[in-house]
Amino acid sequence: MIARREFITLLGGAAAAWPLAARAQQQPMPVIGILAVASPEDNAVRLRAFREGLRVAGYVEGQNVNIQYRWAEAHTDRLAELAAQLVHDQVSVLVAAGGTASALTAKAATASIPIVFGIGADPVDVGLVASLNRPGGNVTGVTNLNIEVAPKRLELLHELLPNIGLRLIP
Repeated sequence: MIARREFITLLGGAAAAWPLAARAQQQPMPVIGILAVASPEDNAVRLRAFREGLRVAGYVEGQNVNIQYRWAEAHTDRLAELAAQLVHDQVSVLVAAGGTASALTAKAATASIPIVFGIGADPVDVGLVASLNRPGGNVTGVTNLNIEVAPKRLELLHELLPNIGLRLIP
């Protein structure tokens, strides 16, 4: 049987060690995986903007978030291998940079890791999401839908300023 003094000493030692154990069990930093079609040089402006956006949201690379980069260097045939590496490394989120090819490759690589894309095509038409209102699954992102929206913009402009066309044509 443990004597009272030994028990209190044991309990005190456990209490002192508890904060150390709790710190050791903290969650690791989240990891953002970037799957890019182009090279780092070709993405320099976008990367600066991305890092600035992270900073504004409270994330600083190397301090409270890690980023793993995979560059296809314009060799789209490498995308599947690079996406598989990011999935294997269990990144927290996968950013598909470089349009439809990287987004479709990322979607094919995982159904569980969240994927964020930015493309110019209609993500419903290319099979990335079920609908714009409810993308479903693990894929979401932004699109500018220039081809689909441009006629609507011109129609709206014509409604607002019906005689503008006469002034634009020399």
